[in-house]
Amino acid sequence: MVVFLIRYNLTYFLIKYKNTYLCAQNFNYTKRHSMRSDEVKKGHQRTPHRSLFRATGLVDEDFDKPFIGVANSYIEIIPGHFFLDRVSRVIKEEIKANGCVPFEFNTIGVDDGIAMGHDGMLFSLPSREIIANSIETVMNAHKLDAMIAIPNCDKIVPGMIMGALRVDVPTIFVSGGPMKKGHTKDGVPIDLATAFEAVGKHELGEITDEELKDIECNACPSGGSCSGMFTANSMNTLMEAMGIALPGNGTILALTKEREELYRQAARRICEIAKDSAQTEKFKLRNILNENAVRNAFAVDMAMGGSSNTVLHMLAIAKEADVNFNLEDINKISKRVSHIAKISPSLSTVHMEDINTAGGVNAVMKEMTKRGDDILLDNLTITGETILEKIKDAYIKDTNIIHTIDNPYSQVGGLAVLYGNLAEQGAVIKTAGITGDRVFTGKAVCFDGQPEAIEGILGGKVKAGNVVVIRYEGPKGGPGMQEMLAPTSLIMGMGLGNSVALITDGRFSGATRGASIGHVSPEAAEGGMIGLLKDGDEIHIDVDQYILSVNLSDEEIAKRKAEFVPLKKVLNSKWLGQYRSLVTNASNGAVLKYDL
Repeated sequence: MVVFLIRYNLTYFLIKYKNTYLCAQNFNYTKRHSMRSDEVKKGHQRTPHRSLFRATGLVDEDFDKPFIGVANSYIEIIPGHFFLDRVSRVIKEEIKANGCVPFEFNTIGVDDGIAMGHDGMLFSLPSREIIANSIETVMNAHKLDAMIAIPNCDKIVPGMIMGALRVDVPTIFVSGGPMKKGHTKDGVPIDLATAFEAVGKHELGEITDEELKDIECNACPSGGSCSGMFTANSMNTLMEAMGIALPGNGTILALTKEREELYRQAARRICEIAKDSAQTEKFKLRNILNENAVRNAFAVDMAMGGSSNTVLHMLAIAKEADVNFNLEDINKISKRVSHIAKISPSLSTVHMEDINTAGGVNAVMKEMTKRGDDILLDNLTITGETILEKIKDAYIKDTNIIHTIDNPYSQVGGLAVLYGNLAEQGAVIKTAGITGDRVFTGKAVCFDGQPEAIEGILGGKVKAGNVVVIRYEGPKGGPGMQEMLAPTSLIMGMGLGNSVALITDGRFSGATRGASIGHVSPEAAEGGMIGLLKDGDEIHIDVDQYILSVNLSDEEIAKRKAEFVPLKKVLNSKWLGQYRSLVTNASNGAVLKYDL
């Protein structure tokens, strides 16, 4: 009997001690570094929180692991995103294998190519703000410790970056990757820009129905972000320059084994950071994406002739990072950077896969340093190396694809900001895509919106020597600042690319080429000079002198301003109405006003 009582009491004590110890594990976490997620998972007051986590499948040991947000932009309608559900599965598997707990959540996405040429495009740029807000909301509401973001196309990349900067936890961006270039049945390299320009050629009777169908069926041959240096791949490339993505992020093809290894590397790295308190503090996003990173991004943008949309997005990212960078700084960088990589749409035969084979973005950056004037600023990257350490062994493998500093396409960068009485706060041109003269003077042909412009171009209203003016398409006037790939592609396809210029307070697809000037600020809807123009006004453009002006007297301009009443479009969208009331113009990155 005595032995039984001893055994009973000992068993009771051990069970009680074990249960107390297990509970203490949830309440006492002094043996491992504190985490942001402790706010939702530690202590007796978080009993209901843990209960909810257990409903999702978590067990006791998970509460001592870092919680990693996996921000996915999977959506079935976008070619660069329809496969990202498979990407997140790979990443979550690797996160679990490396001792962390992944929580996947999604953002929205808009396919600019599908939204192009109709009022669906009004929702494209505003989607960037929804994406940023959703990242901030989910990460901060649940106090996740770190994040892997999986973007790929257009506004989704900058939207995720903007939201992540607000959260400021260690974050790695790993995109879905670029698609392969297409080929016609004759073996000619083609892409989405070819398809848009083919419409204009078909209108002129230069290609047959059969040839048009051949282009349609082969321009986009696989999943991934469109294969040229359009907006998506420009931003995916610039993330390497900013140090927030791993090498190869902008150039390794989607849906390949090499891309899958990149996903796994990113997952392993974010866990390595999140499990160490010193690294968690060191690699907060704002410690990496700082002023040096922003300037490096613009420098690489110039060297590779990125989309003009990068200006809009990088200005917005700089504001989120509290970086002192303004539109006028871009020309200062451009003057110091040689344009050494020319990619579609600027050079239709070269695509992202070719840049990857030729050495990738690291090879471009390594070649840039040979100018010897500190173009690239040494800065921390998410890998733990500095930018200069990361690129030290890189080299150009094919100088026909990536040129050397001694043989650049241009001694100055591939983007420029123009100023003058027609753009007092600036306008942006992708100089890498100019096909005609860099100095142009012509008579204005004015259109109040993109639909009117498309009708006018197709109807023969635009002639050689004209400057096409498309207004009321800015952030506020659109609202939403539509991309103008349809009218610019029609101009190119109809053989007017070398003899016509185009200016707009809207913006362009990364696939746009020609003398196309966008982001004119102030925009028409806020009383900008572009809204005061009349048919026949003489407009002067000088890219190398950074000039965009209208040849009118001060007296005539004052008279027009006194009589001017901006057009305000009637909307049937509550979201676009909210956006219009809050958005700033393009010279400010088209960010929303806020009150803190």
